[in-house]
Amino acid sequence: MVIRSVNSQANEHQKKPIGYFPFGQEIASLAQVNRTPKRVFILGVYASAVHARWVDSKGKQRIAALAVASEPEIFWRGNSDQALRIISAISLPDGAGHLEPANAQFNGPSGQALDELFLAPLSLGREDAWLCDLIPHSCKNKSQKLALAREYDKKIEELRLPAYDWPELPPSLATPQRRDEIESELLESKADIVITLGDQPLKWFASHFGAHSSLSEYGRDPEHYGRLHELKVADRAIWLLPLVHPRQADGLGRHTKDWLSIHRRWAENPPDQALIARLTSRSDKPL
Repeated sequence: MVIRSVNSQANEHQKKPIGYFPFGQEIASLAQVNRTPKRVFILGVYASAVHARWVDSKGKQRIAALAVASEPEIFWRGNSDQALRIISAISLPDGAGHLEPANAQFNGPSGQALDELFLAPLSLGREDAWLCDLIPHSCKNKSQKLALAREYDKKIEELRLPAYDWPELPPSLATPQRRDEIESELLESKADIVITLGDQPLKWFASHFGAHSSLSEYGRDPEHYGRLHELKVADRAIWLLPLVHPRQADGLGRHTKDWLSIHRRWAENPPDQALIARLTSRSDKPL
C-alpha cells in the first residue's frame, strides 16, 4: 500500500514542521493514500517510527533502538531493505559513530500483527482496509526519553549532534478538529465496519458517537469480545468492532496475558464472521 506524508500532500497548508527526530530527520504525518472505497476502517493510536541502533566511533552500542525517521507507510511492516535504505541516508557528524537497523523486533511489529492477527482472521488484506491513527505522527515514549537523556542529550555539544524536537504523547489524543478529520476519512472510506485498536480510539473518537469509552465495557471474556455493535456517524449506520491494540494481540512489550489469550481465541474463529463476511463481500463494493 502506498502512503503519503500529510505534510507534503494532504495538508500542504501546514507550514510549521511537526518536529525533528534525533539525528535531524523531519517528523512526517502519515495518512491513507489510496482513497478508493474500503471494506473496513481501522483506527489506531499513534504512528510508530523507523528504529536504528546507535554505535559510537569505538564500536560500542549507545542505544539499541532509537527512533530516527518516520515510517515509510502507516502501520509499516518493517521491511528490512526499506529500513536499511532510510537509516543509511542519515549522516552523523564525524566522531559520532554510525547508525544501523535495530533488531527486527523493533521495526514494524504492529503492522505485522495487524496483518496476521486482525485482517487475516477476517479474510481481509491491506487492500481492503483504510488505515488511520488518532495522532498521525510519531510520539516520544518514556523509554525513548530516558535513552536520549542517558546517551544523546549529554553528547549534543561534544559530538555536534542535531538538536531534536520530538513531541511526547499529549494528554488529549484527539482534539475536536482531529475528530472531524477522522470522521471525514471514515465517511470517505465508505467502510461498513470500524475496527478500533485498544481503549484510546474508543475514548477519543468512537465514544463521541455513542460507543463505550473502553474495551472492557464490551466484555472481557471470549463470549463478548470481538462482537459487532451498532454505531451511527453523521446519520450513517455502521458497525463497530472493538478489538485490542496490536501490542496486546501479539504480546509485544508490556501487555496483559488475559487480553492476549482472548484475542488469540477470537482470531481462531471470529464470532460474527458470517456477518462480517457479508458486510465486507467483494461484490458489495466496487473498487
